[in-house]
Amino acid sequence: MHEERAPRSAAPFVVGAPRSGTTLLRMMLDAHPLLAIPPETGYAGMLAAHGEEMARDDFLSLLTRSPNWVDFHLPTADFKMALDDTQPFTRAQGLRCFYSLYARRFGKPRWGDKTPDHGLSIGPISALLPEAHFIHIIRDGRDAAVSLRELWFAPSRDYEELGAVWSERVQQARAQGAQIAHYMEVRYEALVTRTEATLRAVCAFLDLAFDARMLAYHAAAAARLEEHEGRVNADGSVLITKAQRMAQQRRVLEPPSPSRIGAWRTAMSAAEHARFLSTAGPLLERLGYL
Repeated sequence: MHEERAPRSAAPFVVGAPRSGTTLLRMMLDAHPLLAIPPETGYAGMLAAHGEEMARDDFLSLLTRSPNWVDFHLPTADFKMALDDTQPFTRAQGLRCFYSLYARRFGKPRWGDKTPDHGLSIGPISALLPEAHFIHIIRDGRDAAVSLRELWFAPSRDYEELGAVWSERVQQARAQGAQIAHYMEVRYEALVTRTEATLRAVCAFLDLAFDARMLAYHAAAAARLEEHEGRVNADGSVLITKAQRMAQQRRVLEPPSPSRIGAWRTAMSAAEHARFLSTAGPLLERLGYL
C-alpha cells in the first residue's frame, strides 16, 4: 500500500453560472499535455457538504452510483482497487484518487474539475482540497440566459427568473471567492477575443507553463465530448440522449467565436430585455456590461 498525499500542484476548478463558457475553458485546459479535466462531476461540492468522514465502501458507492459516473469510463473495479490502496483514507484522499485515476487514462500527471455548480461551494471545497484553484468564468448574463433558456436543465424560460438565477450564482461565487487564497475571475469575452493572453494568465495562476496546444483545443474536442453519455430517469425513461448532450456543446468543436458576444441583442425582445434587467441589471452594471 502507498500513502497518497495532497498534491503540491494547483488543481483548477472551473466554475460559473450555466452557459458562461465553462466547457470552453475546460477544453482549453484539458488540451494541455500535463492536465486532464473530466466532464462535470459534482463530487467535490457534494462531499464537501457532507461534513463528516465516511467509510471507504460508502465513498465508492456514492461516486459509482451517481448519474455522472458513466461519463468517466473508469472501471469500478479499478477505482475500488485504487481506493483500497490509498492510505489513510479520507474524503479528500478519495477525491484525489478519483481525479488521479481519471488523469492517468490520458497519461497526464495533473488534474482539475469543471462543474459550474461548484461555484456555490467554493469555501467548503477549498477547505477540503487546499490545492483547488478556482477559476470563475463570468459572461454577460444576457448572453448566458439566451444560451441557457431552451436547454433541458434550464431553471426557467422566463427572463426575469433567469436574471435572478444568474445574478445570485455570480454573486455567491464572488463572495466565497473573496474569502479564499486561490480565486481568479476570467471574462468569457476576454477568453474568446484575447484567447492566448487570457490563457497565459490562467496558466500563471495555476503555476502551469503555457502550451500552444491549448489554442488548438477544438482539434480534439470531438473525441473528448464522446465521453458524455446519455441520462435516464429513475423509471428508465430517457432524460437526454448522448447525441443531445454532444449537440448542446457543439460550439467547442470550433475556434473561439466573438460572434457569440452580444447575441442577446437579436435574441431578446425589448420586453424580455426589460424583464431580465429588472433582476440582473444592478449586477450587470457593476460588472461593466451596462
